[in-house]
Amino acid sequence: MKTLVLAAMILVVPFSLVAQPPAGWKVRYDRAGTDTAQLSFESMAPGWHITTGPSVILWDPARTASGRFRLEAEIFFFRKGSRDTEAYGLLLAGRNLDRDDLEYLYFLVRNDGKFLVKHRQRAETHSITDWTAHPSIARHTAASSGATVKNVLAVAAGEDSVRMFVNGQQVSAYPATVMKVDGVVGLRVNHNLNLHVSRLELTK
Repeated sequence: MKTLVLAAMILVVPFSLVAQPPAGWKVRYDRAGTDTAQLSFESMAPGWHITTGPSVILWDPARTASGRFRLEAEIFFFRKGSRDTEAYGLLLAGRNLDRDDLEYLYFLVRNDGKFLVKHRQRAETHSITDWTAHPSIARHTAASSGATVKNVLAVAAGEDSVRMFVNGQQVSAYPATVMKVDGVVGLRVNHNLNLHVSRLELTK
């Protein structure tokens, strides 16, 4: 198996630039005309640190997945500067991400212990699996020690199925005949979150 680590590489935002971005990456906000100063996305070994105002998708167009693959991200959620009901996670099956006819899937978790799988095409979205609680999702609570909690999200695309995992436990699965996941991979980060993504790996 060949492992591709999505290395920090200029973040290009359509129509505007974000200061000091990782090279090779692009950003798209959910809403046009968003103030780019509300996003911080920078290389911070290991990986990248991300703080958002509005929601964004982040991707390197050179990184695509097809056929059988595993996409995995290790993400640290910082309670300070974050909202518990805002979500973060993986983007996959991306197409035309910098155009009006964009399309992608996303697999997200949030700090209330729930996950979501959703599809976007142009401006329309629909839930594949709506918000669902799962005990494998790590939560930062008032009783938690430390500033952060870690969640590892993974998508395994096989010949017959597409399976999704949080911290090594399967949370959902779909027939490969109906869940099309080939395309650009990356990250989705919703409103007002403070995260560190220590790794984003694509294994073929």
